[in-house]
Amino acid sequence: MASGIPPLGLELWQVAYLALCVLGAAWVRGYSGFGFSALVVTAAALVTDPVPLIATLVMCEIALSFGQARGIRGNVDWRRIWGMLAGAAVVMPFSFTLIARLGEDLARIAISVMVLAICMAMAHGWQFTREVGTPGNVIAGMASGVANGAAAGGLPIAVFMAGQPVSATVFRTTLIVYLTLVCLIALPSLWWTGLLGAQSFVILAAMAPLMALGLWIGGRRFTSANPQNFKKFTLILLTVLAVLGLLRSLM
Repeated sequence: MASGIPPLGLELWQVAYLALCVLGAAWVRGYSGFGFSALVVTAAALVTDPVPLIATLVMCEIALSFGQARGIRGNVDWRRIWGMLAGAAVVMPFSFTLIARLGEDLARIAISVMVLAICMAMAHGWQFTREVGTPGNVIAGMASGVANGAAAGGLPIAVFMAGQPVSATVFRTTLIVYLTLVCLIALPSLWWTGLLGAQSFVILAAMAPLMALGLWIGGRRFTSANPQNFKKFTLILLTVLAVLGLLRSLM
């Protein structure tokens, strides 16, 4: 819209709506360790084209992780992360091409149906009987690498870890570190495809204060969270994100 507010040409009400979405999504990220990009891109799709936001959201995940870096290092499951990153690194150079061929809506439908089905199984008591080894971590990373092309790279990993006997602290901190590293891997591909440009940094600067506030509030909430409540929240959040992804793709 030529009369809109730069850099995306949005009207004032759209800017206010997206600001609230960014604040809420940052709160969720501060509490759970994931969900920011999926929430923002789904909400943005209701009022504007979300594609110009994808590169910014990747950088947001990196910035948010730095904001949560204090005190998480000792709780990170590095063995699990290296396996997942190996799988994602193999797939990431092809994921954006795959998304372009399938279409983002079709890819998001597939991801959302998969996440929703697993969440329903988990709600009925399905779990891995023990922690999954390196081959499973690599496969989960590959699924994440494909999903990242639709701004949903954290969802397969969150589902994968939620189905294992992992503590809330390890779950959250491992996801935070994984998302940081996988987003760093994604940046060259985003630049090469033209999705990452000067506009991406302008949007990032505008979002930064809201992200910082939401992250701080969410982090304070996590410190007093009961592990069972955290797991329940994670399952509900994954289900909501999957449903929103389906609705967005079918609208």
